[in-house]
Amino acid sequence: MKNVWEKYLRGILFLYFEIYTVATLINSIIYLAKGVYEDPSGNWHEIDRAVIVLVAVIAYALIRYIKVNSFLLKIVIVYVPTMLLVFLYVYLRGLTVELAKTAYRDIFINYTAGFIFVTIVVFIINKLRKKNSK
Repeated sequence: MKNVWEKYLRGILFLYFEIYTVATLINSIIYLAKGVYEDPSGNWHEIDRAVIVLVAVIAYALIRYIKVNSFLLKIVIVYVPTMLLVFLYVYLRGLTVELAKTAYRDIFINYTAGFIFVTIVVFIINKLRKKNSK
């Protein structure tokens, strides 16, 4: 179990905390710069962010650890279901609160941008590992 913790879970768990913290800080700075001193969406906004970051970290883990020869195919295999999972979460949230008219577009843009960033990071890490192993 310790090997599983060291090899897989610890890194992913800390990545989750790091991304969530950075996203929360950036969001807070933007609100404060606009003169908003309390999050208008309150605690639900924090839970929404936590769920979306969780999906992004799952995507990272899948990209990093799934065994597919073609990196492009791996990206498509991971992106499509995780994007659908994000859309499902937005739909479910829409059952409890009224969503903005641009909610699906906004989450598509934000998730896709984050996914592209994660993909670039994993691609660079893989290239560096291959280079160092030679």
